[in-house]
Amino acid sequence: MATLRQIRQRIRSVKNISQVTRAMEMIAAAEMRRAQQATLASRNFSEKAREVMQYVATEPGRSKLLHPLLEERSEVKAIAVVLFTADRGLAGAYNVNIIRKALDFCAPLEKQGKTLRFITVGKRGRDLMRRFGKHVVADFSEMGTRPEIVQVSALARAALDEFLHGNADQVYLAYTNFGNVLRQTPTLRRVLPIEQAEIKREGPPQVYLYEPNAEQVLDQVLPRFVEVQVYQALLEAIASEQAARMMAMRNATDNAKELIESLTLLRNKVRQASITKEILDIVGGAEALRQAK
Repeated sequence: MATLRQIRQRIRSVKNISQVTRAMEMIAAAEMRRAQQATLASRNFSEKAREVMQYVATEPGRSKLLHPLLEERSEVKAIAVVLFTADRGLAGAYNVNIIRKALDFCAPLEKQGKTLRFITVGKRGRDLMRRFGKHVVADFSEMGTRPEIVQVSALARAALDEFLHGNADQVYLAYTNFGNVLRQTPTLRRVLPIEQAEIKREGPPQVYLYEPNAEQVLDQVLPRFVEVQVYQALLEAIASEQAARMMAMRNATDNAKELIESLTLLRNKVRQASITKEILDIVGGAEALRQAK
């Protein structure tokens, strides 16, 4: 059994750790609220931009002529995955879940002989992909919780270049979709080429008019819309990371409190046993002296 001094030292250590986890929980909560506001504020615009892109891609017989980003290639030989993870741990299963989602997606494709190329956002994803022997073509680590437009533009440009230069025939976003504080869903969605919308039979078909012409308009709009999709995925990932870290630190703080309670009970038992032993020694010594007289 541990000594009284060792138990007291352990209690102090656990208290110090609980103070750290409590502080990290508060920081993550503040960052999560800020990221949540940004995510929800831009989600409607992102969904509408995606809807417009899909309807443009659905226009019959014109997708290949309108813009290269709309072209469905006949044979898919290479696929690029933009993987969004955190730069550090202490976020529960956040990193593990999205990395497992990406690997499960890639495993059957690799068996089919397709080439997988990764663009990583976050050190955790970059390090694990390299450890697993995956081809990481670009890395955008340390973007922080408040990414600047220059960083987002560079990330979107890397994804666009992979498709436009023929290095990849499809580009996917692998990120964690933010539902609420308790629910974050690993998501994998194709962003290039732009998917077609589901054709609804009810009502007249939706037609877009372009001024001055479709090529000039789409050449400016479609890359920006793709950038919006990448930016929204990044915001979702940041909000999910902070929510997962907040819950992980809250659980760690609660576990520390329970451990302190059990250690305090053990300390009292050991101290009581020590006092009882000292009393027995005193009584035994006094009895020995009495008998000696």
